[in-house]
Formats: sequence, structure tokens, C-alpha cells
Amino acid sequence: MPNKSMAMIKFSAFHLILLMSATVVMVSADLQRFQHTVKPDGSVSFLVVGDWGRRGLYNQSNVAYQMGNVGEKMNVDFIVSTGDNFYDSGLIDEDDPAFYDSFTNVYTAASLQKQWYSVLGNHDYRGNALAQLSQVLTQRDNKWLCISSFVLNAGNVDLLFVDTTPFQDKYFHEKDQEYDWRGVLPREEYLATLLKDVDVALKASSAKWKIVVGHHTIFSAGVHGNTEELVDKLLPILQENEVNLYINGHDHCLQHISSSNSQLQFITSGAGSKAWRGDINPWNLDEMKFYYDGQGFLAAEITENEVYLAFYDIYGNILHKWSTSGNTRSAS
Repeated sequence: MPNKSMAMIKFSAFHLILLMSATVVMVSADLQRFQHTVKPDGSVSFLVVGDWGRRGLYNQSNVAYQMGNVGEKMNVDFIVSTGDNFYDSGLIDEDDPAFYDSFTNVYTAASLQKQWYSVLGNHDYRGNALAQLSQVLTQRDNKWLCISSFVLNAGNVDLLFVDTTPFQDKYFHEKDQEYDWRGVLPREEYLATLLKDVDVALKASSAKWKIVVGHHTIFSAGVHGNTEELVDKLLPILQENEVNLYINGHDHCLQHISSSNSQLQFITSGAGSKAWRGDINPWNLDEMKFYYDGQGFLAAEITENEVYLAFYDIYGNILHKWSTSGNTRSAS
């Protein structure tokens, strides 16, 4: 059996060939690090969609269509998926036709044939989680990349993708649910290592803008609400390392919550297909900047001096805009 270092070298060479604009960089930390080429002016733009994989149903195709339009106008560099990539129970294996039916055959616009960077959601863990992490899928559609946790550098932006499903206690207690915990157990060791790796990666980052991407909410007024395990274990690390944005899915909505005691903004983009109309809980209006219970997606453009976010619905309307230069913020 090849050792870990040899496997990582083979993985790197593989992705140097297949990843369109991304380069794998091996670092001392356990988290793999990718570099994505940015525009000549140093800016980077990308779309974020979550909770989408329903074979084009529940307005998934309409969301994909508008993503294509916005992606073309912005000349996006890549797309981020916040998880729950294939409903209801992930993929059966690497040959599951759902991969084509819910991904390849839905996101067909030319502007979306860029690298997709994805994390797993809880529904993905209900199937064969390792299938989504397999290089076989990347061979079949080279825009697909899904890794449990990793770092993506794009110019002056570092995006850190975190596997949040194993944090949730309830998934380990539900007797009527089956989850694919291969690679996760023993759980406490997995989480301790992951939290350490996240902290190390953020401390090592010299990027001006730091973004963390996970499937589960930290704070949310949606049906799932706050994820207390992440509030207790992950949030302090984000705050200590001055992360700018935490972007998630899980709640099937579009949402922007501002932090009252730090620069950290909580952004939900989990409206890639089936939405939950009317599922909103009371929240402090000073912190709740925007909530939409329909389908849509997020667009981000980041320059050296500014982060600009816009939420879109299935008609291409901008529902909410927000920007920051680090010292000043504006929303509309």
C-alpha cells in the first residue's frame, strides 16, 4: 500500500492536469491547499450555491440559468458549493446517475464550466460520502472538486472549507438515520485534528480577506437555527483569527446576519433548489440585514480593498447588496 506522502504526490499531479485554473500546493499542515488564478487586476469573483442536487427540480434549473447569466456578466473565476449536493441521500457510488442528472446536466452554461469547490452536507453523508470525494468524479467532469476540508487561495483571499457535519451531536444519536462515517471515526479525534488544522491555516494566512465555508449554519433565523456545536467550537477560532465571512448552506434560504462584536458576517446561501417558505424565526433586527425564503444564490467580487456581495433570485433580481472595505460597510 502506498504511504500517505506518495498518495498526496499522486493526488497533486492528478489535479495539476485536471483542475482548470487551480494548482495544488503541498503545505506542512494536514489540510490540502489549492491556488486559483485570479484576474490580471488581482480581483476574484465567484458564485455560491447550496442545497441544490434535485435533478433540476424545485427551481434548481432556474437557479442554474440565472447563475449562468450572472456568471457571464461577472466573468466568475469559480463556483463554491456549500453542500447537500445530492438529495435525498447523497450518491450511491461513483456510477450514480444523479451526478450527471443533478450536476453536469443542470449547470450547463459556459460561464459555469469553471472549477467548482464543494464541501459535504449532512444529506451527502447519508449516502456514500467517499464517492463524492473520489477522483473518479473529477475524471468524469473536471470542474468537480469535493474534499472534506481544504484551503483555497485566490490572490488576496483565502477560503477555508470546513467539514461541519461531524460536529453535530444529533447525527450520531439518530437511530433511524444512517451516515457514512468512514474517515471520521473516532469522531473526537477527527474534530480535534480538524479544529487544530483550521486554526493553524488561519494563523498562517497572510491574505487580507479570510472566508470560511461550511455546510451548517453558525447563526441563522431559518428552520435549523443556530448550530450550537459550531458556536462553541468553531466560532471562537474564526473570531480570534479575524475571519471576514462565514458562508454556509443547510437552511434553504438566502440570509445575511451581521456580527455585533466583530467584523465577521454570517452568510447563508442554501437556496439552490427546494426552499422553505415562511420558515423564519425572530432575530435582532440590528444584526439581521437580509432574509429571503425563496430560491437563489450569492455572487461575490473581491478586490484588494473591497468585498462586494449580492444575493440573486431565480429571476435575476438583486435582492440584497453589501460591501465592506474592512473599515466601512454598506448594505442595500
